[in-house]
This record gives sequence, C-alpha cells and structure tokens, in this order.
Amino acid sequence: MNKRYQQGVALAAVFQAASLVEQLARTGEIPASEFEQLINSLFIQNPKSFDEIYGETPNLQAGAHAILKSSSGIPNALNPDVIRYALSILHLENKLKKQPHLLDIIGKGIEHAQLQSQHFSITHENILANLSGTYQKSLSTLNFRIKVTGNPNILKNASQADKIRVLLLAGVRAAILWRQVGGRRWHLLFNRKSYCKIAQGLLNNNVQS
Repeated sequence: MNKRYQQGVALAAVFQAASLVEQLARTGEIPASEFEQLINSLFIQNPKSFDEIYGETPNLQAGAHAILKSSSGIPNALNPDVIRYALSILHLENKLKKQPHLLDIIGKGIEHAQLQSQHFSITHENILANLSGTYQKSLSTLNFRIKVTGNPNILKNASQADKIRVLLLAGVRAAILWRQVGGRRWHLLFNRKSYCKIAQGLLNNNVQS
C-alpha cells in the first residue's frame, strides 16, 4: 500500500468526521455504521499495519463523497460547513502536535474508554461521554476551537454534543495519521486528483463488498 493511498484514506476519514458532524448538528441523525467506523479507529492506537485502522475495505462513504463533491467544481455541491470542519480539524491537529501533554491526556482517555468497551457497545452513552470528556480536557483547551453550527435544540442536547465531540476527536486522530503518512496542507490543492481517484475507489470497493 503506497503512501498516497494511505493519505487518501486518512483524508477521507477526516472528511467523514466533518460530514457526520455537519449532518448530526443539522438533523440529529447519522449512519450508525459510519459512526462506528470512526470510533473503532480511535481504539487502534498501535496498529501493526495501516489496514488495521480502517479495515481493508474502509466504510468511509461519507468522507469519500465529500472529497469528490468538494472537487467537483459545482457550486454548493458540498455544504460549506463540511469543508470548514475538515480544514479546522487539520488545523486543530497542527496545534495539538505541539502539546505532547495533551496527546498524553487523549491517549489515556481513549485507553479508559477502550476498557469500558469490554463491557458496553462502542456507541454506549458511557463510552461516548468518556471520549467527549477526553476531548474537552485536551482539544478544548487549545486557543483554537471548532465552532459547530446547526439546530440549537440538537446542539443543546448533552448526548448529541457528546457524539459531536467524539466525531471531532476521531477526525483529529485521522488528521494525525494523515500527517504521519506524509499528508500536508498543500497536498489538498496539488494532489486533489489523486485523492479524488482514491475516494472513488473507496466508494467502488464498498459497493463491491
């Protein structure tokens, strides 16, 4: 598996988190399987191979669609909030990498949630609350914060707010991975065609599986 493909998958995961945040904040509902894919990725902290993180056939449809829509050239093909969240996630990760103590907090928080997952489903409210709290103790303390907009009634709901923070945490995890496999901000412009090809491949593989 080459680095460009790995970058494309990790970037699709970033866009998946951004897409699901936008959808959840607006409608209060998101596909369970795509949400679970991102949560699972949080619990794989020391993978033996890249495939372990999102699987050989990643369920990153929302992210792949978002990448393709963002590069389609069609006005408003993609909700601008999705692009804003994706770029904000990448920026937040850039801030985080300079704060190793916060990375330690995140690591311990995820480890605790992973232990909980032995007794509950990964989408159980206790696990989501734990991961949400980890986000608040770490990423929310940085001088850059992601402002989520949407339905006020949804955003005020504690369980929905927990899901949004978990999605953002998973997005930052994907951004860390993207950087580790060589992803850089300027690649979003100059490697756009390659990323679109990878995104289309992710959609095709998902259909075939």
